[in-house]
Amino acid sequence: MMDEIVFYDTLRAGLWDAVLISLPILSVALIAGLIVGLFQALTSIQEMTLTFVPKLVAILVVFWGSMGFMTETLVSFFQLRVVPLIAGG
Repeated sequence: MMDEIVFYDTLRAGLWDAVLISLPILSVALIAGLIVGLFQALTSIQEMTLTFVPKLVAILVVFWGSMGFMTETLVSFFQLRVVPLIAGG
């Protein structure tokens, strides 16, 4: 039987890892959106693909670059938190 404290601690750690994993992608999406928005405001170009394509490219580049970090974070979470709970430790 899992104790309430262990459950909430594992949930907290999982949510924190989710924040850490998503932080690089969300940061780049925010920065790319701000740059594209500033460019659109300065040039008065209101093209929908202009907002979508650069953000998508930036997100994909950061995703591929940070995939190792994401994988390591998830694997360590499961090895250190989830597997011992399943094994009864």
